[in-house]
Amino acid sequence: MNQLMLIAVDCVAIAILTFGIYFPRHHRRDLVVAFLGVNIGVLAVSMTLGSSTVGAGLGLGLFGVLSIIRLRSDEIAQHEVAYYFAALALGLIAGLSTELDASAASLMVLITAALIIGDHPRLFSRYRQQTMHLDVAHTDENALRSHLEAVLSARIVNLTIKHVDLVNDTTLIEVRYRIDRQRVEPDGVEKGRVEKGRVEKGRVEKGRVEKDRVEKDRVDQRIGLQSTPNDAIPVSPPVNAMFERTTAG
Repeated sequence: MNQLMLIAVDCVAIAILTFGIYFPRHHRRDLVVAFLGVNIGVLAVSMTLGSSTVGAGLGLGLFGVLSIIRLRSDEIAQHEVAYYFAALALGLIAGLSTELDASAASLMVLITAALIIGDHPRLFSRYRQQTMHLDVAHTDENALRSHLEAVLSARIVNLTIKHVDLVNDTTLIEVRYRIDRQRVEPDGVEKGRVEKGRVEKGRVEKGRVEKDRVEKDRVDQRIGLQSTPNDAIPVSPPVNAMFERTTAG
Protein backbone atom coordinates (compact mmCIF):
# COMPACT_ATOMS: atom_id res chain seq x y z
CA MET A 1 0.00 0.00 0.00
CA ASN A 2 2.84 2.36 0.80
CA GLN A 3 4.48 1.62 -2.55
CA LEU A 4 1.24 2.37 -4.38
CA MET A 5 1.01 5.68 -2.59
CA LEU A 6 4.61 6.48 -3.53
CA ILE A 7 3.93 5.62 -7.17
CA ALA A 8 0.82 7.80 -7.18
CA VAL A 9 2.67 10.74 -5.60
CA ASP A 10 5.52 10.36 -8.08
CA CYS A 11 3.09 10.30 -11.03
CA VAL A 12 1.40 13.45 -9.75
CA ALA A 13 4.76 15.18 -9.26
CA ILE A 14 6.09 14.32 -12.72
CA ALA A 15 2.77 15.31 -14.29
CA ILE A 16 2.94 18.73 -12.63
CA LEU A 17 6.59 19.09 -13.63
CA THR A 18 6.01 18.11 -17.27
CA PHE A 19 2.49 19.23 -18.17
CA GLY A 20 2.08 22.05 -15.67
CA ILE A 21 5.51 23.71 -15.76
CA TYR A 22 7.73 22.65 -18.64
CA PHE A 23 5.43 22.28 -21.65
CA PRO A 24 3.35 25.46 -21.10
CA ARG A 25 6.58 27.46 -20.88
CA HIS A 26 8.81 25.85 -23.54
CA HIS A 27 6.44 23.86 -25.82
CA ARG A 28 8.90 21.12 -26.74
CA ARG A 29 6.96 17.93 -27.25
CA ASP A 30 9.87 15.52 -27.65
CA LEU A 31 11.17 16.22 -24.15
CA VAL A 32 7.77 15.52 -22.60
CA VAL A 33 8.04 11.82 -23.36
CA ALA A 34 11.72 11.91 -22.32
CA PHE A 35 10.91 13.31 -18.88
CA LEU A 36 8.08 10.85 -18.36
CA GLY A 37 10.16 7.88 -19.52
CA VAL A 38 13.17 8.79 -17.40
CA ASN A 39 11.07 9.32 -14.29
CA ILE A 40 9.02 6.15 -14.56
CA GLY A 41 12.07 4.11 -15.59
CA VAL A 42 14.16 5.29 -12.66
CA LEU A 43 11.19 4.73 -10.32
CA ALA A 44 10.79 1.14 -11.51
CA VAL A 45 14.52 0.35 -11.29
CA SER A 46 14.83 1.92 -7.84
CA MET A 47 11.87 0.02 -6.47
CA THR A 48 13.16 -3.22 -7.93
CA LEU A 49 16.60 -2.74 -6.44
CA GLY A 50 15.16 -1.64 -3.11
CA SER A 51 12.87 -4.64 -2.76
CA SER A 52 15.39 -7.30 -3.82
CA THR A 53 18.44 -8.71 -2.12
CA VAL A 54 20.90 -7.75 -4.81
CA GLY A 55 24.11 -6.13 -3.74
CA ALA A 56 25.11 -2.53 -4.10
CA GLY A 57 27.62 -3.46 -6.81
CA LEU A 58 24.92 -4.81 -9.09
CA GLY A 59 22.81 -1.70 -8.52
CA LEU A 60 25.70 0.58 -9.40
CA GLY A 61 26.40 -1.55 -12.46
CA LEU A 62 22.81 -1.17 -13.63
CA PHE A 63 22.96 2.59 -13.24
CA GLY A 64 26.28 2.53 -15.10
CA VAL A 65 24.58 0.76 -18.00
CA LEU A 66 21.80 3.36 -17.93
CA SER A 67 24.39 6.16 -18.02
CA ILE A 68 25.70 4.87 -21.36
CA ILE A 69 22.54 6.19 -23.02
CA ARG A 70 23.48 9.66 -24.14
CA LEU A 71 21.43 12.46 -25.66
CA ARG A 72 22.80 12.31 -29.21
CA SER A 73 19.83 13.64 -31.16
CA ASP A 74 19.49 17.34 -30.38
CA GLU A 75 21.32 19.76 -28.18
CA ILE A 76 19.40 20.65 -25.05
CA ALA A 77 19.63 23.84 -23.04
CA GLN A 78 20.72 24.14 -19.43
CA HIS A 79 17.20 24.58 -18.12
CA GLU A 80 16.19 21.36 -19.88
CA VAL A 81 19.08 19.58 -18.16
CA ALA A 82 17.62 20.81 -14.87
CA TYR A 83 14.27 19.26 -15.78
CA TYR A 84 16.04 15.98 -16.55
CA PHE A 85 17.71 15.96 -13.13
CA ALA A 86 14.40 16.83 -11.47
CA ALA A 87 12.67 13.91 -13.21
CA LEU A 88 15.50 11.60 -12.12
CA ALA A 89 15.41 12.88 -8.55
CA LEU A 90 11.66 12.45 -8.23
CA GLY A 91 11.91 8.88 -9.46
CA LEU A 92 14.77 8.07 -7.11
CA ILE A 93 13.08 9.57 -4.06
CA ALA A 94 9.86 7.67 -4.70
CA GLY A 95 11.66 4.43 -5.62
CA LEU A 96 14.12 4.29 -2.74
CA SER A 97 11.67 5.32 -0.01
CA THR A 98 10.04 2.54 1.92
CA GLU A 99 6.98 4.58 2.89
CA LEU A 100 5.43 7.93 2.13
CA ASP A 101 6.70 10.00 5.02
CA ALA A 102 6.98 13.75 5.45
CA SER A 103 10.63 13.78 4.39
CA ALA A 104 10.03 12.20 0.96
CA ALA A 105 6.96 14.34 0.27
CA SER A 106 8.79 17.50 1.30
CA LEU A 107 11.72 16.73 -0.99
CA MET A 108 9.39 16.19 -3.95
CA VAL A 109 7.58 19.45 -3.25
CA LEU A 110 10.93 21.23 -2.86
CA ILE A 111 12.20 20.00 -6.25
CA THR A 112 8.98 21.02 -8.00
CA ALA A 113 8.89 24.42 -6.31
CA ALA A 114 12.53 25.07 -7.21
CA LEU A 115 11.78 24.64 -10.91
CA ILE A 116 8.58 26.66 -10.69
CA ILE A 117 10.49 29.61 -9.24
CA GLY A 118 13.80 29.19 -11.03
CA ASP A 119 12.27 28.82 -14.49
CA HIS A 120 9.56 31.43 -14.06
CA PRO A 121 9.26 33.75 -17.11
CA ARG A 122 9.26 36.87 -14.93
CA LEU A 123 12.52 35.97 -13.20
CA PHE A 124 15.26 38.07 -14.88
CA SER A 125 12.96 38.49 -17.87
CA ARG A 126 14.95 41.46 -19.20
CA TYR A 127 18.14 39.47 -19.69
CA ARG A 128 18.97 37.74 -22.97
CA GLN A 129 21.84 35.69 -24.36
CA GLN A 130 22.96 35.22 -27.97
CA THR A 131 25.84 33.77 -29.94
CA MET A 132 26.51 36.09 -32.86
CA HIS A 133 28.68 35.73 -35.95
CA LEU A 134 29.65 39.17 -37.23
CA ASP A 135 30.95 39.93 -40.71
CA VAL A 136 33.63 42.29 -39.37
CA ALA A 137 36.81 41.36 -37.49
CA HIS A 138 36.64 43.34 -34.24
CA THR A 139 39.83 43.61 -32.19
CA ASP A 140 38.73 46.51 -30.00
CA GLU A 141 36.35 45.24 -27.32
CA ASN A 142 35.06 48.69 -26.41
CA ALA A 143 34.18 49.48 -30.03
CA LEU A 144 32.55 46.07 -30.35
CA ARG A 145 30.50 46.69 -27.22
CA SER A 146 29.29 50.03 -28.56
CA HIS A 147 28.40 48.41 -31.89
CA LEU A 148 26.41 45.66 -30.22
CA GLU A 149 24.53 48.10 -28.01
CA ALA A 150 23.50 50.02 -31.12
CA VAL A 151 22.48 46.86 -32.99
CA LEU A 152 20.62 45.19 -30.11
CA SER A 153 19.24 48.40 -28.59
CA ALA A 154 20.19 47.08 -25.17
CA ARG A 155 22.88 47.37 -22.50
CA ILE A 156 25.63 44.78 -22.78
CA VAL A 157 26.31 43.14 -19.42
CA ASN A 158 28.77 40.47 -20.54
CA LEU A 159 30.76 40.02 -23.74
CA THR A 160 33.00 37.10 -24.70
CA ILE A 161 34.96 37.07 -27.97
CA LYS A 162 35.34 33.43 -28.98
CA HIS A 163 37.05 33.74 -32.33
CA VAL A 164 38.42 36.53 -34.54
CA ASP A 165 39.23 35.66 -38.15
CA LEU A 166 41.35 38.42 -39.70
CA VAL A 167 41.58 36.56 -43.02
CA ASN A 168 37.84 36.19 -43.63
CA ASP A 169 37.02 39.32 -41.60
CA THR A 170 34.60 37.68 -39.15
CA THR A 171 34.08 37.63 -35.38
CA LEU A 172 32.32 35.00 -33.27
CA ILE A 173 31.04 36.30 -29.94
CA GLU A 174 28.76 35.35 -27.08
CA VAL A 175 26.88 38.32 -25.68
CA ARG A 176 24.58 38.73 -22.70
CA TYR A 177 22.51 41.88 -22.56
CA ARG A 178 19.57 43.52 -20.79
CA ILE A 179 16.75 45.02 -22.79
CA ASP A 180 14.68 48.03 -21.82
CA ARG A 181 11.72 47.66 -19.51
CA GLN A 182 9.35 48.99 -22.16
CA ARG A 183 10.18 46.04 -24.43
CA VAL A 184 9.26 43.45 -21.78
CA GLU A 185 5.53 42.92 -21.59
CA PRO A 186 3.25 40.04 -20.62
CA ASP A 187 2.30 37.64 -23.37
CA GLY A 188 -1.38 38.61 -23.22
CA VAL A 189 -0.69 42.33 -23.58
CA GLU A 190 1.80 41.78 -26.37
CA LYS A 191 -0.58 39.41 -28.17
CA GLY A 192 -3.45 41.87 -27.82
CA ARG A 193 -1.36 44.72 -29.19
CA VAL A 194 -0.17 42.63 -32.11
CA GLU A 195 -3.72 41.57 -32.93
CA LYS A 196 -5.00 45.15 -32.65
CA GLY A 197 -2.20 46.41 -34.85
CA ARG A 198 -2.95 43.71 -37.38
CA VAL A 199 -6.62 44.70 -37.52
CA GLU A 200 -5.78 48.38 -37.85
CA LYS A 201 -3.25 47.64 -40.56
CA GLY A 202 -5.83 45.58 -42.43
CA ARG A 203 -8.35 48.41 -42.26
CA VAL A 204 -5.82 50.94 -43.48
CA GLU A 205 -4.69 48.70 -46.32
CA LYS A 206 -8.29 48.02 -47.34
CA GLY A 207 -9.07 51.75 -47.36
CA ARG A 208 -6.00 52.47 -49.44
CA VAL A 209 -6.84 49.77 -51.96
CA GLU A 210 -10.40 51.02 -52.28
CA LYS A 211 -9.22 54.61 -52.69
CA ASP A 212 -6.65 53.61 -55.30
CA ARG A 213 -9.29 51.67 -57.19
CA VAL A 214 -11.64 54.65 -57.30
CA GLU A 215 -8.84 56.96 -58.43
CA LYS A 216 -7.81 54.49 -61.11
CA ASP A 217 -11.38 54.25 -62.44
CA ARG A 218 -11.60 58.02 -62.64
CA VAL A 219 -8.29 58.31 -64.46
CA ASP A 220 -9.29 55.56 -66.89
CA GLN A 221 -12.56 57.35 -67.65
CA ARG A 222 -10.74 60.62 -68.30
CA ILE A 223 -8.16 58.97 -70.51
CA GLY A 224 -10.90 57.13 -72.40
CA LEU A 225 -12.82 60.33 -73.11
CA GLN A 226 -9.73 62.22 -74.18
CA SER A 227 -8.29 59.51 -76.41
CA THR A 228 -11.52 58.49 -78.23
CA PRO A 229 -11.15 59.48 -81.95
CA ASN A 230 -13.97 61.04 -83.95
CA ASP A 231 -14.16 57.99 -86.22
CA ALA A 232 -14.89 55.85 -83.24
CA ILE A 233 -17.98 57.88 -82.32
CA PRO A 234 -21.02 55.82 -83.38
CA VAL A 235 -23.21 57.51 -86.05
CA SER A 236 -26.79 56.48 -86.62
CA PRO A 237 -27.68 55.25 -90.17
CA PRO A 238 -30.06 58.17 -91.06
CA VAL A 239 -27.47 60.75 -90.08
CA ASN A 240 -24.83 58.89 -92.04
CA ALA A 241 -26.99 58.78 -95.20
CA MET A 242 -27.80 62.47 -94.92
CA PHE A 243 -24.14 63.27 -94.60
CA GLU A 244 -23.33 61.25 -97.74
CA ARG A 245 -26.10 63.03 -99.82
CA THR A 246 -24.85 66.42 -98.68
CA THR A 247 -21.33 65.50 -99.64
CA ALA A 248 -22.42 64.20 -103.06
CA GLY A 249 -24.48 67.36 -103.82
